Amino acid sequence: MNKTDELAINTIRILVSEAVDKANSGHPGLPLDAAPMAYTLWSKHLKHNPKNAKWPDRDRFVLSAGHGSMLLYSLLHIFGYGLTKEDLMGFRQWGSRTPGHPEYGHTTGVETTTGPLGQGIANAVGLALAEAHLAAKFNKPGYNVVDHYTYAISGDGCLQEGVASEACSLAGTLKLGKLILFYDRNKITIEGDIDVAFTEDVGKRFEAYGWQVLEVEDGNTDIMAIENMIAAAKREKEKPSIIIVNTQIGYGCSAIAGSHKCHGSPLGAENTALMKKELKWDYTDGFYVPDEVKEEIARLQKGYDEQEAEWEKLFAAYAKEYPDMAAEWEKWHKEIKAEDLINDDALWTFEKPLASRQSSQEVLNRLAARLPNLIGGSADLGPSNLTVMKTREYLSPENYAGSNIHFGIREFAMAAMANGMALHGGLYPYVATFLVFVDYLKPALRLSALMKLPVTYVMTHDSIGVGEDGPTHEPIEQMASVRCTPGTYLFRPADSKETVAAYIHALTKKAPTVLALSRQTLPLYEETGKDALKGAYILKDSKKNVPDVILIGTGSEVDLCYKACAELSAKGIDARVVSMPCMQLFEEQSEAYKESVLPKAVKKRVAVEAATTFGWNKYTGDEGVVIGLDHFGASAPGNVLYREFGITLENVVSAAENLGKH
Repeated sequence: MNKTDELAINTIRILVSEAVDKANSGHPGLPLDAAPMAYTLWSKHLKHNPKNAKWPDRDRFVLSAGHGSMLLYSLLHIFGYGLTKEDLMGFRQWGSRTPGHPEYGHTTGVETTTGPLGQGIANAVGLALAEAHLAAKFNKPGYNVVDHYTYAISGDGCLQEGVASEACSLAGTLKLGKLILFYDRNKITIEGDIDVAFTEDVGKRFEAYGWQVLEVEDGNTDIMAIENMIAAAKREKEKPSIIIVNTQIGYGCSAIAGSHKCHGSPLGAENTALMKKELKWDYTDGFYVPDEVKEEIARLQKGYDEQEAEWEKLFAAYAKEYPDMAAEWEKWHKEIKAEDLINDDALWTFEKPLASRQSSQEVLNRLAARLPNLIGGSADLGPSNLTVMKTREYLSPENYAGSNIHFGIREFAMAAMANGMALHGGLYPYVATFLVFVDYLKPALRLSALMKLPVTYVMTHDSIGVGEDGPTHEPIEQMASVRCTPGTYLFRPADSKETVAAYIHALTKKAPTVLALSRQTLPLYEETGKDALKGAYILKDSKKNVPDVILIGTGSEVDLCYKACAELSAKGIDARVVSMPCMQLFEEQSEAYKESVLPKAVKKRVAVEAATTFGWNKYTGDEGVVIGLDHFGASAPGNVLYREFGITLENVVSAAENLGKH
């Protein structure tokens, strides 16, 4: 290790310890031992340009072990990504650019939000898959305009999480050779030595996945070995690589190095002083970056500028020789305009009633003809979810240009990978499974929302209409769970046109959208259409200026409200029918619009949904009624379950009549 590299690595270590000490909060252990692998990667191999953090052909770096965030912040600081000394001093404080775990969109240079262990690895698999797909689509002989690597650093904890196993298994199957994972093997978690819970041979596990397995015996000081292993990983084109880097947690502070005591607690003034002495750190100023390190980074910056300039030159020549491809590139990297889809009448045209999963299939394939950068698939449920783009090929190691993906039965990894694909840029990913299994992928959906990513979640078999499969497959609480997740939109369309609206929202909103779709056939209403993009609207209005009662429904239950309206009219009760496909979107409308749909003067309201009643009281109020299910389903034909559980036309009519008596 030369003196400048050693000084830079120790600079990272000191910045980490000082920031965590000042905050009196944080995780210094991993950053102290991972500093050599991280700095070696960033200074010797990572293709990036701190002056342009969004350069399309940059390498992607993911700190999957997000609790070690000060490692990433220190790198961003010394490499010139705009994080200042004051930012480091504000670590974990209100309003700072250095939150406790890295947040995408909050700090320049952070490629993805990490912290929930294992998901960063799955994001990295998605990033690598996006690179492979875009390279297959756009590269031409002599013009590798897409040619970059994805790197991730994980710890012991990440590799214990199931999502990492799911994603790494698929990465091996897909032979993603430009994915390189560093495993910081310090053998410590919060509760102590990993031997209490994690004794497997990780190398053999990854060999079984189809990965190349490399190892560094001394990751604390031997940066030449680290550099050589990165080079070896890059030479392997047919397999992703894991570099097992053996380290000592908290390296540099002999008092607690190797102990769980430095995993998630500040070193403290005494131990930090001891570490500075052991590392021969003679500088007295806090949060200090030595001139030699600054000079080295300035030298490296010239190379970064040259790399990006070379790519710009390459792309200019590419655009001249392949103008159609360059124009397509620009199209893929632009946001989809909602009005372009809203005003496309052919998208909205249907001839007969369909189950909304069938509507979804039709809409998805219409969109596939218009949007070449749609990519996605199902967790082994494509024939049931109806999520195959019929004119597209399947993605495989032999054909990365395919855009239908076999994710296998890996719901969590599927969603986390979709986040990675969306983060990469140039692609609009969708994923699919049964609605009841949204619980399997919910942590990734939550991060979609945190990062404001337009990932489309196609969730079919949305109710007790699933029938004979029984309560394990009949969603009850899932829609309420999704609806209460901030920044997440759940659409439960009543027919094909509302399904179109759901897709348009999903593709044009910087947020995840969950489509809750039926297996059973739904009517095709004349009155539905673009108003669904307001979240709720009047489907069938009353004859009076102020209706006697308002009936509110979603999905398949809108039909009950629609029919009940006619029966109530015959009984002299004037009803308004409101379709509410998306509560969250309705809440974003103006107060005037919301009042026009659900006037406060009308207290008599009935809401109907074949799911938990939780959350509906907001719209029915104290005087209203919610018809739903606050228990699990059963195994029987769907129509029988609707009858036995009281979600019937008769009960909707009766509820409205009884309200009229009060």
